[in-house]
This record gives sequence, C-alpha cells and structure tokens, in this order.
Amino acid sequence: MDIVTGAIANLIPKLGDLLAEEFKLHKGVKKNIEDLVKELESMNAALIKIGEVPRDKLDSQDKLWADEVRELSYKIEDIIDKFLVQVDHIQPDDTTNKFKGLMKTTTKLLKKVKDKYGIAHAIKDIQEQLQKVAARRDRNKIDVIASNPTEAIDPRLRALYIEAAELVGIYGKRDQELMSLLSLEGDDASTKKLKKVSIVGFGGLGKTTLAKANPDIKKVFRDILIDLRKSNSDPGNSNSDLVILDATQLIDKLREFLENKRYLVIIDDIWDEKLWRYINLAFSINNNLGNRLITTTRDFDVSKSCCSSADDSIYHMKPLCTDDSSRLFYKRVFDDESGCPNEFEQVSKDILKKCGGVPLAIITIASALASGQEVKPKSEWDILLQSLGCGLTKDNSLVEMRRILSFSYYNLPSHLKTCLLYLCIYPEDSTIDRDRLIWKWVSEGFIHHGDQGTSLFLVGSNYFNQLINRSMIQPIYGSLGQVFACRVHDMVLDLICNLSHEAKFAKLLDGTGDGMSLHGNVRRLSLQDRNKDHQVTPLRNFTGISRVRSIAIFTSAINIMPALSRFEVLRVLDLSGCNLGKSRSLQLNLKGVGNLIHLRYLGLEGTGIRELSAEIGNLQFLEVLDLGNNYQLDELPSTVFKLRRLICLNVYSDKVVPTPGLLQNLTSIEVLRGILFSLNIIAQELGNLTRLRQLEIYFKDGSLDLYEGFMKSLCNLHHIESLCIHRDSRGTSFELMDLLGERWVPPVHLRKFVSWMPSKLSALRGWIKRDPSHLSNLSVLILRPVKEVQQEDVEIIGGLLSLRRLWIKSTHQTQRLLVIRADGFRCMVVFHLNCGSAVQIKFEPGALPRVEEVGFSLGVRVAKEDGNCGFDLGLQGNLLSLRRDVIVWMYCGGARVGEAKAAEAAVRHALEAHPNHPLFLIDMIPYIAEGAHADDLCEDKVDDEEISDDEEEN
Repeated sequence: MDIVTGAIANLIPKLGDLLAEEFKLHKGVKKNIEDLVKELESMNAALIKIGEVPRDKLDSQDKLWADEVRELSYKIEDIIDKFLVQVDHIQPDDTTNKFKGLMKTTTKLLKKVKDKYGIAHAIKDIQEQLQKVAARRDRNKIDVIASNPTEAIDPRLRALYIEAAELVGIYGKRDQELMSLLSLEGDDASTKKLKKVSIVGFGGLGKTTLAKANPDIKKVFRDILIDLRKSNSDPGNSNSDLVILDATQLIDKLREFLENKRYLVIIDDIWDEKLWRYINLAFSINNNLGNRLITTTRDFDVSKSCCSSADDSIYHMKPLCTDDSSRLFYKRVFDDESGCPNEFEQVSKDILKKCGGVPLAIITIASALASGQEVKPKSEWDILLQSLGCGLTKDNSLVEMRRILSFSYYNLPSHLKTCLLYLCIYPEDSTIDRDRLIWKWVSEGFIHHGDQGTSLFLVGSNYFNQLINRSMIQPIYGSLGQVFACRVHDMVLDLICNLSHEAKFAKLLDGTGDGMSLHGNVRRLSLQDRNKDHQVTPLRNFTGISRVRSIAIFTSAINIMPALSRFEVLRVLDLSGCNLGKSRSLQLNLKGVGNLIHLRYLGLEGTGIRELSAEIGNLQFLEVLDLGNNYQLDELPSTVFKLRRLICLNVYSDKVVPTPGLLQNLTSIEVLRGILFSLNIIAQELGNLTRLRQLEIYFKDGSLDLYEGFMKSLCNLHHIESLCIHRDSRGTSFELMDLLGERWVPPVHLRKFVSWMPSKLSALRGWIKRDPSHLSNLSVLILRPVKEVQQEDVEIIGGLLSLRRLWIKSTHQTQRLLVIRADGFRCMVVFHLNCGSAVQIKFEPGALPRVEEVGFSLGVRVAKEDGNCGFDLGLQGNLLSLRRDVIVWMYCGGARVGEAKAAEAAVRHALEAHPNHPLFLIDMIPYIAEGAHADDLCEDKVDDEEISDDEEEN
C-alpha cells in the first residue's frame, strides 16, 4: 500500500515482531513501541482515506501531511530493518573450530545487547518526529476500508481482448474503409507502387487493435527480418547474425530481402517524424509489386510525414457510433449486448455520451460498474456520472480521458492502487510476466497475508485478477486460454506515470528530457533505454541512491547501473534480460550483491551469467531468486541452499544439483524449478519442503532407490499444484510411473502434471478410478512418451472436466482406431494426441467444442486396411472453435506413395474447407513399419525421394 500509506502497512507487523519475547526488550521500550503502533494505525487509516481523493481535490495541508508521514515511514522502516538484520539469526560461523566459533558468537551477542539499547533511542526519536508532523495537522480517526474477497478473472473479459472477429465495431473500419485504402484496385497495372496508409487518432480509440507492431527502430527491423525469413521458409539463415547489426546494416539487409517481394507491413505508434524517416529508408524501394505499409500515430503531423506521396492515404480513426458504443458497454456490464434493464437505460446513455465513443473509456467505466462480477446499484452509477465532468470533446479529449481513467484508479481499494502504480516502472508496450510481477509485489511488501497460512503469491494472484477485471491492465492469453502476462494501455501508463511522479513513488530514467535528473529521496528506480541515441551518463554522481529500495534495469540501460555498494536498503534488484555475460565489468559489479543484506528479490533471468558468487548466502532475507534461461549456469553455490526465507528458486536447467544435506533448509520454498536429482539423499530431503506448490525436477540415470526416495517425499507434499518431471537421458524404464500409480494420491488442487519420463496410462486410470475428485482441477496433462493408448484411456481422460491442454505421444499401439467422442473433452483448448503409425484417430460430430489448436496422428496403411479409403477423419463441419494451428503427423510406412498422397490430399481439403481457415502442417513421416516392403514406397523415383527427405517426428 506504498502509494497510499508509504511503509506503514509493513511497519506495524514489524513493530509487533519487536515485541516478541525473543528480543527481551526493556519494559519501557516495549511500552514506547506499543504507543508507536497505535499512532501508526491511526495514521494508516487517515492515509487510506486521503488516498481515495484525487490529489487535485485534496486540501493542501492534508497533502503535505500525507507526504511527510509517508516519507517518515520509509525512514522508520529502514531503522527497524537494520536492527532486525543485526540481531537476527546469530549462528557460529566456523563449526570446525569450536573456540573460534564461540568467540564470534559471543561478539555478535554483545553487539545484539548493544543494539537492544540502540533501538530504544531510535524508537524515542521516531516518536518525537511523528509528534512534530502531527502537530501540523489535526488528527483524524477514520474507519479502515474492508478488503475485497477472493476474485477470479471475470470470464466476460476475454471477449474484450481477443481476435478482431469478436471486437465491437471493427468490421466496418477494417472491411469497408481501411481495406478499401489498401486495395490494389485503381493501381496502374504497369506500375503498382508502394502505397502507405497512416492511421491517426489519440490514445484509446483502438489504433493498436486495428494494426499491431512494435515501434523500436532496431527491434522493428530485426523483427520484420525474422518474420519475413520465417514466412519465406528460409531456414538456412540464422537470426543470430541480426543481433550484432546496427540500424544502417539492418536497413540494407531488409531492402535486399524485400527487393523482389510483395509485402504488407504494419508499424504501430510512431511518435515522431525522425523515427519515421529511419523506417521509411527500409521501404523506399519501388519494385512495382503493389506493396502496402500501414503506420499508426497520435500526431497528425507525423501521419502527414508518413503519407507524403499522392498515392498514400491518411485514415482518421473515428470514435464508435452510438450503437457500437452501447453494444460494447452492455457486453461488459450485463454480459449481454442488448440486455440493459430499464432503470439503467438513461444513465447508460448519459455515461456513454461522456465517453465519446472511445473504446478504452467505455471498457474502463463499464468495468468499474461491473467489478466483482456484479452490477453496482444505480445510485453509484449516478455518482460516477457526476464525476465524469464534461466528457470527451475535441478540445479536451486527452485531459478528459485521463480524468475518466483516474476515476477508475481512485475507485480501487488502496492495495490495488499500489500494485497498479508499480507498473509505471515498465517501458511502454512491455509484455509483463504475471508471476514475476506478483513476486515483485510480494518482495516490495505490497501483499499481506489474508487468511492465516495463505500463500502471499496466491493473494497476489487475486490482486492481479482484480486489476484485469477492472480493465486497468490488459490480459495476455497463452495457448491454454489462461493469462500468463499483461500489458498496460498507453493511456493508463500515462496516468500512473503522472500519479507516480506526483507521489514520488518511482523515478524513471530513460535518457529523454529531464528524465536523467535524480535528486532527493528516490525509493524506486527504473532505468530504460528508450532514447538509444542519447549518451546517458552513468549514475555515479547522483544523490539519493543510498535510499533506493527497488531498481529495475531494462536491456542496454545496464551500462549506466551504479555500483551495488551504493544501495544501502535495496529490496528488489531486477536485471532480467540484461546481457551480463558479455561484460566482465558487469559480472564483477554483480559480485557485490552479497552486501545487499535487505534484498528480497534478485532477478537474473536471461542475463547470460555463468556463475553465481558464494556471497549470495549473505542474503538471509532473500525470498525470490530467478535464474531462468541462463543455460551456461552449471551449478549453484552451496550457500543458496541455506537461505531459509527463500520462497521461489527458478533455475530452468538440467545441470544444477543441490548440495547433499542442504536442500531441506529451504523450509519456506513454494516454487522450485530446474533442480537435477541424482542422489537418493536429495530426493529424501525434498519431503521436508512441505510448502511446495510448484515443482519442476530432472532425473539423470535414475535408479529404483532414487525413485523410491522421491516417491516417499512426494507423498509429503500436500500443496502441490504443478508437478513437472523431466529426464536428461533416454531410457525405457517405467518404474517411476509405476510407483506413482501405486502409491501417490494426487492432491485435489493439482492443476498441472507433466512427465517426460516413460509413462503408462494405467497409473492415470488408477488415480481417476480410485477417486476422480483428486483430478477435478487438472488443467494441463502432458505425457511423453506413453507406452500405449486405448479407447478406454481416451474416454477416461475426456471425462476430466477442467482439462484444457492435453499432449500425449505413444511409442507402441495395439488399438487401431481411437474415436474422440462428443461427450468428452468439453473444456479442451489445446489437444495433441500422437499415437504413431498403427492407429487412425477420428472426431465425432460435436467433438472438442472449445478446442483452438489440434495435433493428431494418422497411420495411412491402417486407415486404408480398415476401409477408410477416403481418409475421412471427421474434420469437415467439425471442431468449430479452431483458431490456431493444426498439426497432422501422417505416418506413411507400409503405404504406397499414391495412398500417402491421397491421404494428404483428403486431409488438406478438409482443413482448407474449414470455416475458420486455421494454419496447418501435414508432416509426412516415412517411417517403414516392421513387415512393410521397401518397394511399397517406390511408385516412382521422384515421389519416393520427396517422401524420404523427411525424418520421423521425434
């Protein structure tokens, strides 16, 4: 609740900890702490009330008082934290030399006694400072706002952030107007010139919905080249060569690539004419093929610059019409495009009039009225209407847009205000990973326990979902239809950056304008590289760095990072994506990380580091250590496994082996990813980590004893939600899955089960038959390889009501036909079933009603022998939710080339006739089954060579 109450929300429980018996403080000191807690509780309530009022409407005296209290709360927390660090966890440093260890312990204990008396003076000084602040303003006593209940993502929201086919008002713009500007009709047949169309309009009108891309100049060129190579089926070119090229070289490469090709390219959100001039250089070749280039911008002058020739066109984005505005509004509030109750009709019209047909404004206001999945009473609609002022007009559209969004911001509870404001540290158009964001919220202290024992991460997940439901952040959906990340609309980002600046919540340094000034008390710092042409001065001489609590550095801005020794109270350090591996100086700079004794979050994902210093063990308060995607990191220092407060350890490697005897120290761990199990003692220690929710492990040359030890430990982990088991060597042992099937009962909240070990579906059948409720929440099931799949297995798995993603590959098959029935897999979104050459898979009418992506196998010879000469698999007029890819593994072993061609043609025809026109790949696998004749594949030499060029799918 930083933006509202500063550090007070964190201070109160910390002061409560000081009153614990273990510190044995003097009775007078305890009394002072108790008085201080009461004073802070009163101030906390007043600050929450102040936080509900827009700053421009606050009394100036109240505003000054709130700022003073928040600033003082930071100082108080720093004092308390330093005391806790000094007196907590005193242990002998040397177990081999008992006398030496005793002397060190005695020295620390004497210091601890001294610190107890020091805290007494500090508490007294704090009280005096608070009294001085309170004297400037009368004390207020205000009831504390009740917290919201647990919330899931509102299912109505997916329609607002999905494909163009489901977006309100998009068809008229795209089909009737924009497409006519892009049409080749009217072009001179002999000179089909490059034509540019610029879409212009202010934020929130839907430009990016109409045309999506990324405006970063070098990244634009790299992304275009990568995508063009991919679409041109040019696997011979490695994209690694693009990383080292500068803008000029990228332009030359792009011009060379496009020289004799016809293209359509979309570039979103060009903010100035200089940037356009760079981009235009790459597309200035006129090859008379009728090329098209679409740009979007808020600035009409930029739009004119983009469309300088007579052949170009400017398209002015128009607000939604009244009917489309109503449809969008009602769809969000009432889950029905036309179902508005009579009592809300007039107030709805008045609100929509003030929204001015801007989709972002409509969605934001509608979400505020429908928050909690219940429509608010009409009285609150009337209050909202009065708060919207004069509404959006041509003269004040940007000001009023911010005003509309600020209403939704101030309508948030205090804890959500802080969590939303934290997103101002990310660059514009960032894809913000959900889990990493929540872990940062936890480490910043924004999240507090609800019910006793509730995981802070799960509480944070609830906060994240509430922000989505209120349309303050835009969800990004993964392949399962589940949210894995979010994006902040540029108008919302503009709002929260302004609010952050006013409240001194975070400082953004991006090399633009006055964005490099850093003075006063800066608590959060975001270093960005938005202006890559600007020579940014390293942060050596700036004041205020010592008080920074959080720093996030994005890509090349790592070059201006100050020495870590300058950060005295740092709690969050995020270097994710910064290339530390290329610079020895940066690697050496990181070695000072062990001095950051207050650190809670260390993000080193994708930094290219090869080793981690043993001094990481000094970070006794560390909660999150993210080392993902560092493939050259072969081992971790043993000190990592002594961090008893560690909640999340993310390695993503199959090389890191825990030090025997130390894994059991991680008693707070909830997420453990990427650990290699090669010793039985390590497998046994796993059973002590009883808070684990997510576990991803690797086995290497596993023995029965190792599997037995893991099995016993797994039975102690009652909170497991996600279990992923990998192997790093190929084998055929089914021992682990046999043990799981016999002895393990999956916990009822298991959501994800992935096994890359040899598996038998008999284990899964056993769990389901024993008690189906234990897999009632299973959403993801991946088993590769599986020994065999029977029709009974398909029907049993199809009965799992929450299953959204299935991926099974079978190595042996005894049943020749598997039918996907209409009464199973009702929630399936991604379906992959590869059963090799000895089976055909068919889909009943109505099967997989929600599936968006499908992969399945077809044994050509089996289908032919069983009478399916037309290779009808039930694809036509079926699977009506398909949106993405279809993969068909077509096994041609034992079949003649003509039969393989006929099968391919039949499947291709069915997929091309599908109403959604999904992308599809038919993988012709020339696996010759046992007993097949080589001459079966030799109708003629050319056809034989075409088929045998491919290899069997791994």
